[in-house]
Amino acid sequence: TSQFRHISNLGTSMSSINSNDLHRIFEKLDKNGDGLVSLDELQCLLERIGLHSSLDELESSLGKTSLDPFDFSFFYDSVVKRNIGESKDAEEDSNTESELVEAFKVYDLDGDGFITSEELQSVLSRLGLWDEHGGQDCKSMIIVYDSNSDGVLDFEEFKNMMLLTNP
Repeated sequence: TSQFRHISNLGTSMSSINSNDLHRIFEKLDKNGDGLVSLDELQCLLERIGLHSSLDELESSLGKTSLDPFDFSFFYDSVVKRNIGESKDAEEDSNTESELVEAFKVYDLDGDGFITSEELQSVLSRLGLWDEHGGQDCKSMIIVYDSNSDGVLDFEEFKNMMLLTNP
């Protein structure tokens, strides 16, 4: 279920994705094909997944105005460690919970409290991570974490998925 695993990779709570996926994301972000992702291009991705920061904040935290593939990989790893890292205390647990709520909103396009296979496919398509020829539909991906078998993910099921625990 590698396509399904992409859901866990995006949003404010990201888990490890493979280098091919990361390279594909980099190439999609590099709109002008210069081999660098500009802060504008990076900011577009972050906004798509619900993380808002100014160009000044990005430049200040990165110390650069563009990222090569290595820098982008390092940026990704640092975001993963910052957002998924092991929770050491209740405050971090609370931050993780609020980050998961924000990530859930990214996928719950109609705001009804559930993620449908259509919403999932729409978000993955927007992020360039949906391969129509991959042979797996989003419905079968949702089934993996749909603990009450209603065909959609509620927040608790989404949280289990994002924290990579089995329902």
